[in-house]
Amino acid sequence: MGLRVTFELDDNDLRHFRLIMQQARTTAARIAPEDIVATAEELLSSIGPDGAPTFVTERLQKLRLLISMLKDIEWRLPQAEANRVLNALAYFAEPEDLIPDSIPGLGFLDDAIMIELICRELKHEIEAYQDFCDYRTRTRRDSGRNTRVSRDDWLENRRAELQSRMRRRKRKELAGKARSGIRLLR
Repeated sequence: MGLRVTFELDDNDLRHFRLIMQQARTTAARIAPEDIVATAEELLSSIGPDGAPTFVTERLQKLRLLISMLKDIEWRLPQAEANRVLNALAYFAEPEDLIPDSIPGLGFLDDAIMIELICRELKHEIEAYQDFCDYRTRTRRDSGRNTRVSRDDWLENRRAELQSRMRRRKRKELAGKARSGIRLLR
């Protein structure tokens, strides 16, 4: 039987985590981007399948996603967004944790909290990347496993989807207005 534990971080707690992140970014500014990514990858590989509680491993999957966003050649994350993700990963380049990772059951709690906070701030970048990955999977399924899919392909597809939706909505609205006789533009 599992046990559910919940807690709330108030504004002071969040300020504390922001300060820690600011310090990590300052330290990481002296570290090469590939080393920041490598350190985050080392954290992931250091945790075995039974090395952390489920609530931690679920957040670590999000950390894997952030790393993938940076390394994915087909995605080519623009520099400004790549810098935001690197700044987020900077926390994991810091050797000192709030809670030492060696403490069973709790050692990765601070990492899990930080990942959760980071993912909230990078919500739009993560959603766009997941949308791109879904598009790439569909395209490769339909066109062949080795099909190259670029961010430009995804954007063009997304633009076409949005324009199609716009036209459908417009036709539906115009049909309603035609019945009522109200129409300003042709």
